[in-house]
Amino acid sequence: MGFRMRKLNAILLVDDDQITNFINKRLIKKLEVADDIQVALNGEEALNLIKKCQKEEVECPDVIFLDINMPVTDGFGFLKAFEGMDVNKDVNVIVLTTSSNPKDIKNLESYQIKGFLNKPLTEEKVKEVIEEL
Repeated sequence: MGFRMRKLNAILLVDDDQITNFINKRLIKKLEVADDIQVALNGEEALNLIKKCQKEEVECPDVIFLDINMPVTDGFGFLKAFEGMDVNKDVNVIVLTTSSNPKDIKNLESYQIKGFLNKPLTEEKVKEVIEEL
């Protein structure tokens, strides 16, 4: 019998790199772990999406894969604003970044994140995240 993971309603990819989003979206689709895959190119777009899900206009993500270094609103700006929001269900934020800057990693300790992963996102990493939820 094959490996069955629980299926999430939605996953939100927050990254300014279109190619990374495309690859991650294909990987998640292939693994069939989410009914809906949403994409935001920066923290501001992601926050707007969360506001829409609060009004029940779109599905709220179960998991957010968040990059740190982005234009407009970076990952830290997103986390700061996100923690002040009243999200109607448990949203798990996983930081997915190429940053190995110790200052960034230390900075993340003050936020309610579920995990920290280095890019690229792989099948193993996705399965690990889903299993831990």
